[in-house]
Formats: sequence, C-alpha cells, structure tokens
Amino acid sequence: MSLKIFDTLQGQKLPFEPLNPGKVGIYVCGPTVYDMAHIGHARAYVAFDTVVRYLRRRYDVTYVRNYTDVDDKIIKRANERGEEPNVLSQRFIREFETDMTALAVKPADIQPKVTEHIPEIIALVDKLVANGAAYASGGDVYYAVQKFANYGRLGRRALEDMEAGARVEPGDLKRHPMDFALWKAAKPGEPFWESPWGNGRPGWHIECSAMSAKYLGETFDVHGGGKDLIFPHHENEIAQSEAASGKTFVKLWMHNGFVTIDNEKMSKSLGNFFTVRDVLGKFDPQTLRYFLLTTHYRSPINFSDTTLKEVEGRVKYLYETLLRLEDKLQDEGSANAPYRMDWVANVVGRFEEAMDDDFNTAKALGDLSEVFTAVNDILAKPGDVATDLRTLRALKQAIQEVGSVLGLFVEPPRDVLSRMQGRRQAASGVDAAAVETLLAERQAARKSKDFARADAIRKELTAMGVTIKDSPTGTTWELA
Repeated sequence: MSLKIFDTLQGQKLPFEPLNPGKVGIYVCGPTVYDMAHIGHARAYVAFDTVVRYLRRRYDVTYVRNYTDVDDKIIKRANERGEEPNVLSQRFIREFETDMTALAVKPADIQPKVTEHIPEIIALVDKLVANGAAYASGGDVYYAVQKFANYGRLGRRALEDMEAGARVEPGDLKRHPMDFALWKAAKPGEPFWESPWGNGRPGWHIECSAMSAKYLGETFDVHGGGKDLIFPHHENEIAQSEAASGKTFVKLWMHNGFVTIDNEKMSKSLGNFFTVRDVLGKFDPQTLRYFLLTTHYRSPINFSDTTLKEVEGRVKYLYETLLRLEDKLQDEGSANAPYRMDWVANVVGRFEEAMDDDFNTAKALGDLSEVFTAVNDILAKPGDVATDLRTLRALKQAIQEVGSVLGLFVEPPRDVLSRMQGRRQAASGVDAAAVETLLAERQAARKSKDFARADAIRKELTAMGVTIKDSPTGTTWELA
C-alpha cells in the first residue's frame, strides 16, 4: 500500500509523491511564544512529530517549524510584566522546548525565528507592493485580497460572503475590509525595524511565507498546522506566496483536529484551560503522548482527567509487560527456532499499512495491543523454550521499531515505571520511608512465622493505598 495523505485543499486522501524523488520538505506553523504551551500545542506537535518520524523511514526529510517571537500578544504580555518582548519570548521558547522534550517531540531540522528573518520578510513585502498585490497606507502595508482570484479556496469561503460580514472602520487604512497587514507601522514603545515604509514590524501571516521560501523553496511538499489556522493564516499564506512567486505554494495541506475539555472547547474564560506543564504535573509524559495518538490526528480529541487516568493504567501495563519481557530475554535461545505465531514477522508491515492510511496512529496502537497480548500469553504459558525466546525477541524488536516512530517504548521500562511511581507517590503524600519500614517489619514477621502480624501490616499498607507484591526475589510495592 502506498502512502495516502488527506489534503485539506482537495478534501480527500491523495497518493503522496514528493516533488523531488526521495526528498520531502515540510513546514509546520510553530507557537507564538508569549505563554506556556497548552495541550492544543501538544496535540499538534506530537502529531506532526509522528508524521515526520514516519516519513523519515522512506525519505530524506527537511522539517521546518518556526517560532513567532514578535507579535501583538508578545508585546502586550511583556508590557504587563514590565520586561522586554525579546526577553519574554526567549524564555517561553525555552519553556516550550522543555515541554516538547518531555513529550519526546524531536526538534525540527530548522527552527527559524521571525526576528532573525526581517530582511527576507521586507524583501517579500516589497515584491508584493512592486507587482501590485499589496499597497502601502500610512506606514502600514496591506495585501489586496481582491487581486487574488482564488482567495478563500482553502477554507472554502467566498470573498463576497466574507465581505458581507465585514466593513472598513472609520480611520481604517485598508481599501477592502478583508485586506490584511503585511507590515505594521511602529507604535510608541514597540520593537521595530527600518523598512521602505518606515519603522515597523511584520504582520503575522507574511513571516511563514518568507521563512518557508527561504528554507524549502517557493513550492514545497507539505504544510501543516491546527485546523484553527486554515483561515485566515494559511489562506493568507497562499495568497501572498502565490502572488509573489506565480507558483503553487504547497502541494499538500495537513491540519490536525481540536482538543476539547470534557466535550467543551478549551478556553481560559471557561476555566478549562490546561498547559502541558499542568498535565505533566499529574501524568507521565508517555501517558499524554500515548493518549494523543489514540485518536486520528484529523479528528477532535476529548481530554479529561478520567480518560488520562485510564490511559495511564494502560501505559503502565505496557511498560510492565516490557519489563517482564526484558527479564525473560536474559536467557539464551536459538536463533533458528520457528516463531510461535505465524504473524510475528509481519508486525511492522501491519504498522506501515495503518500509517500509510493517512498516519492512522489509532489503528497502529490497536494492532500493537495484540503484540503485547501475545507477549503476555507467552510469558504466562511458556512452551518450547527456543521457540518462545525467538518469538519474544522478534516481538520486542517490532515493538521498538514501531515505538521509534510513535515516540513510545524507547526509554528503559524500569525508568518509566519508577517515574510513574514517584509521581503517584508525590501526589498521594505517602511516606516512602514509612512504607519501607513496614515492609521490613512484615518481612521479619513472616520470617518468624508471625503471620497474623504480617497480615495486619498488609492491611495497614492497603489502607494507605499501597499494593505489595511478593516474589521469589523479594517484595515490591506500588500505589494502587
């Protein structure tokens, strides 16, 4: 099966063929860095990180994801806090990268910042003014939407309909209500750069056109972002880029779905706004990443603590399985023994079939569940030793290969489980030292055959929310 990707512009899945054989250029709109990353950001960047990881299995990929580090929101927030806009934006870039690292989101190959590409932006605006697609007005520069015949096609909107609901306000410098700013004249106290139209700074939309052209060319393979960017941001990118180059801007458009909170749109005004850091304070990063991959990237995903708790239990089970698997594979076995199941050799093939269908991670995780079930069946009901070991080694290799694309199961299982245990312990307030003292007392009671006391200690630990597991190698504990 060849790779098919849903193209927002065409409204259907299309076979994917790069513009240049063997090479793919992909641009994803990055964050405006004026605050901490929220779970909507996590949804977008986990999705596209997974897309890029999968594309790299077949192509030489150049992945560009920008930072908007000068913007109205950044300036407003900096003024509220009494600091320079560039200081605030750089701090939130670092915070964003900390969150993405926790979620196993790899850095893009190129991560340009708007403030480092002002000459390219000015040159692009100048070109649009020169060819009549834009006009200067009172120190601002606007794009003339009426000059672009297909304006609105990405979002399936007609300019006439949009115009009916908009108007030019008194004193507005625009000729048409839908015209948008490419360059904004500087206001007192704002950061600015010199330009042919006076001191000012870029509009939001022009930055991505300028930076994508610099690093990927005037036409490239894939442009991505959240559905909220379809209009006006991506619509405006198409208009200004194609008016400047006379070429098709992007071959294929990808957009991820929204995040809802308990089935409501996430909003600070509704009090249901969660940052990535908020969520990672309660749940392991692997839990959040796994959760985000359980729904197809184009579909909406509903976030709730209840769902995350269920997912955490699932992820814990998977890592416990991997830990038992690793312990089992300390034994030696024959590489020539047959597989215990005839589908073992095709685990990765099934994964690729799911991902070739528009990166269907939900289907891929469902198929992977069968692999973990098979591992547990073999561990629970061993058969021929050589056959079991060869099968388990093959399954472990497949899990690691699939996991390297999904961003899961690449850390040592013991480390992940310990991290989960530590987080649950911190949240519960259980004193680990007190638990260890009780376990030592229980062990002494069992050794002296005082089983009544040993049972009493178990009940005391249970009341604390602690589950203990006895094994030939000793006793372990975890929070229930």
